[in-house]
Amino acid sequence: MSIRVVFLGSPGAGKGTQAQLLAAQYGVPQLATGDILRRNVREGTPLGLEAKRFMDAGDLVPDDVIIAMVERELTDAQGFIVDGFPRTIAQAEAFDALLARLGTPLTAVLLFEVPRDQLIERLTGRWTCPKDQSSYHVAFNPPRTPGRCDICGTELIQRSDDTLETVSRRMAVYDEQTAPLIEYYRSRGNLIPVHADRPVSDVTAEILTALSGRAGSKA
Repeated sequence: MSIRVVFLGSPGAGKGTQAQLLAAQYGVPQLATGDILRRNVREGTPLGLEAKRFMDAGDLVPDDVIIAMVERELTDAQGFIVDGFPRTIAQAEAFDALLARLGTPLTAVLLFEVPRDQLIERLTGRWTCPKDQSSYHVAFNPPRTPGRCDICGTELIQRSDDTLETVSRRMAVYDEQTAPLIEYYRSRGNLIPVHADRPVSDVTAEILTALSGRAGSKA
């Protein structure tokens, strides 16, 4: 059974967690464009070298370079789960054109819906051990001793990505650039809302139910 799915939603909505679970469930690769970009740069591929030229100059990597990297990943894939891409209408249009060339239309686009106050709580409550990289959350996974790692006792730190200022800025970027994709995919009839403000297992069950009537039907 093959699925070709895009995960859409705000930072902190749980897309990465569900992408891992669903990729294992369906036996398809989980594609995160950030990981793909970093791997190409690390391995020094032609596309990676081109991307690095822009990154070294402090510029955004152009959409056509990202799309070319994604195309390499999808050429022989029987299915996929894309997490964190596309981020803009221009990227969505380029991605649709790529899938049309490959003859692999999307099964669905899953929209992870979580109230904004819960998203902020999820993101700003994360703390990390700088020594062993173990992760904690003040509300959902607190350390046994406040402020200290359960494993090694090191004082926990909050990464810059998880401060209220940074989180608020990430939300603003999402609202400006990525939120318009909701209507873009809704108008194409493949958008499926997911109530992602619940336990992980409940969210997974909802996704599996939603995909059960679609998986394999658009191969």
